[in-house]
Amino acid sequence: MPRRAPEGPPPPPVVQRLRVRYAKRGRLRFTSHRDFARAFERALRRADVPIAYSAGFTPHPRVSYLGAAPTGVASEAEYLELGLASPVDPDQLCISLDRALPDGLDLVEIVVAGPGSLAERIQASHWRIELPGIEAEQAARALDSFLDRQEIRIERVTKDGRRSVDARGAVLSARTCAEGRAILELVVRQTIPAVRPDDVLAALRAVAGLALEAPPVAVRLAQGPLDDNGGVGDPLAADREAAGSTAPSYQASREAPLPAVPPPRAAAPVQ
Repeated sequence: MPRRAPEGPPPPPVVQRLRVRYAKRGRLRFTSHRDFARAFERALRRADVPIAYSAGFTPHPRVSYLGAAPTGVASEAEYLELGLASPVDPDQLCISLDRALPDGLDLVEIVVAGPGSLAERIQASHWRIELPGIEAEQAARALDSFLDRQEIRIERVTKDGRRSVDARGAVLSARTCAEGRAILELVVRQTIPAVRPDDVLAALRAVAGLALEAPPVAVRLAQGPLDDNGGVGDPLAADREAAGSTAPSYQASREAPLPAVPPPRAAAPVQ
């Protein structure tokens, strides 16, 4: 039998690659990754972006998502890559795409992709987790019990069934913040499977009996490469440097980002 082939000419090749930072804020933190992907592809069409498409019988837009935050978790640092069929100005694209997205799904920055893989720069995440109904001293004691352990295995329900995850080994540093309420700050190494805020909270419940009276409020402040001080760096810095810039030329964010915070204190090393 002759091999079937798609009708018509092949799609145009990718001539420009862009890297995008976006945020999930407010009620839109409950948007699933699939919902965001649909909203983003609609925004691409509304903004008339010359997105490139894959070949084959079912062409897909050239969009690659990296390390999406779990549903229900806010984030100031989500990333994706675009492949375009014709070059555009990144700043103008950031403006037009941001206007085409719903409030709460906000573009922060778009840069031209430089050399190297963006995925390889996503080494860790900096999380901030507010614990409603918990005293700061109680959270500090629970965190001490957590850090004293070498391993804390918890069970997570996945689409493939229940899976055991070490919630302690991925935590590189942690601290509590006393701001009138209990707040945890964590730097968590990127692992497979990824250790999420709810995994750490399940481990705190297991080792210290820390039970929340209301759902936690988790925000990813940053994700990227680990720096020399144990903090999380900017994964787009190398792209800006390759383009001859050291700072974002434009930010389309419609809401002021959270203030910068120092890296949490180092946790005891896991043997």
